[in-house]
Amino acid sequence: MIHSSAQRRQAPIRIAVTGANGGYGRTLLDQLRRLPDMTAAQLVDPDVEGVRRMLADLGVEGDDVVAVTDAADAAAAVEAGRTAVIADAAHVAWSHVDVLVEATGRIDAGFAYADTALDHDVHVVMVSKEVETIAGVALGAKARERGLRYLPGDGDQPANLLRLVDWVLATGFDIVALGKSGEYDLVFDPETGVVDQNGVEQHAPALADLLGHGDDLHATLAARREAVSGLKRAAAADSCEMNVVSLYTGATADVETMHYPVVRPDELADVYAESSDGGILDTTGVIDVFSMLRLPGEASFAGGVFAIVRTGDDVTWEILRGKGHVVSRNGRYACIYWPYHFMGVETPLTIAAAFDGTATTAESRQHTVLAARASTALAAGTPFRVEGHHHEISGVAPVIVAPDAGDIAPYYLLSGARLRHDVAAGELVRLADLDGVHEPAASAYRSGLALGA
Repeated sequence: MIHSSAQRRQAPIRIAVTGANGGYGRTLLDQLRRLPDMTAAQLVDPDVEGVRRMLADLGVEGDDVVAVTDAADAAAAVEAGRTAVIADAAHVAWSHVDVLVEATGRIDAGFAYADTALDHDVHVVMVSKEVETIAGVALGAKARERGLRYLPGDGDQPANLLRLVDWVLATGFDIVALGKSGEYDLVFDPETGVVDQNGVEQHAPALADLLGHGDDLHATLAARREAVSGLKRAAAADSCEMNVVSLYTGATADVETMHYPVVRPDELADVYAESSDGGILDTTGVIDVFSMLRLPGEASFAGGVFAIVRTGDDVTWEILRGKGHVVSRNGRYACIYWPYHFMGVETPLTIAAAFDGTATTAESRQHTVLAARASTALAAGTPFRVEGHHHEISGVAPVIVAPDAGDIAPYYLLSGARLRHDVAAGELVRLADLDGVHEPAASAYRSGLALGA
């Protein structure tokens, strides 16, 4: 048996999860069953029966689960060692919660839940990156003022990348670029000439001759991009996650839509080099996303994270290249990467850090804003709604830009709003262009912006 050196607590950490009946919630709840010093005390989701069915699938059912409709019953359930399932967070017994994991993915609900938790002296682990991009700076400041912790949740790419950054900086490296792979790989089958992206296929026989980057990196990247041009590779979720990383690190985007090169992992150190060294970057200290190209049967990058660093002694890095590490052809850059993000499976690390006060995450600031640029001419009265798995808004493209005095509308503040007047194609949507903006979140955004960089 492999023994843990972690010290067990006398009483378990009582956890509330908002947005419990989703993929993230399920991965977290399954993992919590393995941890005797943590307990899923209160689960909030409008679909109470869906939560109960999920818990039953996980082996938690019968008297161990109780649906409640007021805070007193929720408190009684927790005291009895049961899991309370609640349709409305107004019925949460906050006195019986130590840490909230916010995973609704909704601006209105997610911000309200996190803000209310802090009002009740409950630590917050933020999984809803959409909320983080708008209100994370303000919520973090409020938590510090109250002696609480507000942390991005391990298991999602922003927190994982921030952990990697801590490691990279602690070992003394100069960071050139930070990023992640897109959620879905491009899996190319040379026998059929077909590339598959999460079940969407495109005939792309040209990729057979583009599996290495050859002598002309830029020509290869351009040819790969053309070969897969029929696939939608960029997602609002990617931009959202990289914006969160920017808030905590100060890294900015080299281009506002990010590059999205089609890359094999052993090429990353060459691709994300400065342009003067043959790479794609015009600036350094940047965030970006790449699409992983692989063959069937090859391991995935799994939406994992990477850092490109400058190397040092030539002999040292040739030794490391020989060990299989990713070093650029000219030896000046290396890629350090973690090819995973295990969603809620990793989040207990953050829960423990929030409760114990051991987190080392930097204070966030609004170094950049995830904005909305009109993809086409938008008429007055156009409504905006977040839709789909990737939480995208029709008619606008997510872009990462420098914040102004507060005029630019954060992308997810468009949710539920409509245009007050026309916006031309290519223009950024501004707060003055919108009616029906969720004011509490907008106010939090302005408060965070006022803290400066």
